[in-house]
Amino acid sequence: MYQVQKPNSPLLRILTLIFLAMAIASGSCREKPEAGVIMTVRGPVSAAELGQTLSHEHVLVDWAGAGETGYHRWNRDSVAGVVLPWLHEISELGVTGFADCSPAYLGRDPLLLKELSNRSGIHIITNTGYYGAVNNRFIPPHAYRETAGELASRWIDEFENGIEDTGIRPGFIKIGVKEDTLLSELHRKLVRAAAITHRRTGLVIKSHTGGDVPAFDQLNLLKAEGVSPEAFIWTHAQTGTMPKIVEAARMGAWISLDAVNISAAEGRHGNHDLYAAMLAELKKEGLLHRVLISHDAGWYDAGEPGGGGFRGYSDIHRFLIPMLMEEGFTGEDTEQLLVTNPARAFEIRKRIAD
Repeated sequence: MYQVQKPNSPLLRILTLIFLAMAIASGSCREKPEAGVIMTVRGPVSAAELGQTLSHEHVLVDWAGAGETGYHRWNRDSVAGVVLPWLHEISELGVTGFADCSPAYLGRDPLLLKELSNRSGIHIITNTGYYGAVNNRFIPPHAYRETAGELASRWIDEFENGIEDTGIRPGFIKIGVKEDTLLSELHRKLVRAAAITHRRTGLVIKSHTGGDVPAFDQLNLLKAEGVSPEAFIWTHAQTGTMPKIVEAARMGAWISLDAVNISAAEGRHGNHDLYAAMLAELKKEGLLHRVLISHDAGWYDAGEPGGGGFRGYSDIHRFLIPMLMEEGFTGEDTEQLLVTNPARAFEIRKRIAD
């Protein structure tokens, strides 16, 4: 579990916000993202409204498994009490968009997310889909017997009619596959279901993936299903190899570098040097327009007292962006990573293979 980091001092917050605002302002004359629609837990917003966005974070997770999880496992008021200060912190740093990547059967709670969005003012995006990583622990029983089309019908219904009886609609498809091998038949079914759902809804497919092999297995399967690489976010691409990351980005896939962590708690080492180097290489290759950055942080644990440890969402603003600026990144680059790319990735738009 991550060590809790307290929000930074008011002075540091102000200095960081001024620094980032100046960096983004220096690129403000370039073309803005098109005014597409992004679906948030409070309803649709335009791409221009989404603003600075963290594209892979978590509010709540529940490791109990598909057979045991449920809203009875946590108290929404208690969760909100822990999470809101961290959302207020990034709001003060200029963040206005936040993709919550906890899928169904692993802690997704649309009503909690809507409350947090209302109280923080941040546009929060939730998801549909099933998570097949971690030995399929979070896959519901019906997913084994249903076809890809039947699974897709469930996910399409959530988009068209809302999740359960909440009226809250997902803004992307979240799936997960085993991180280091070719896809199993079950995971191929999840990818096909995601492809069907994308072709019907235009929701982007954000897949917990890992290394090169499952990433390209999914890209090939999506192409066979008529879906362009532009509809695919390679989640945890930082665990792939740079040649394959570059190849996927040139194909049009989104490259998600999403575990930025400055903390060295519990034997973990800060990884900002790694991310700075990867981003510098992608900039050199002319591919920053296909890159998303985030922390994969938060993680209020429903099975731990008080949610356990909680890691905040500010390392990119407090550490990584200033480091990148010192190494020659521009305000235009910063805006590309935090504003333009997330808006284009989460825009509801059907991306059909040629």
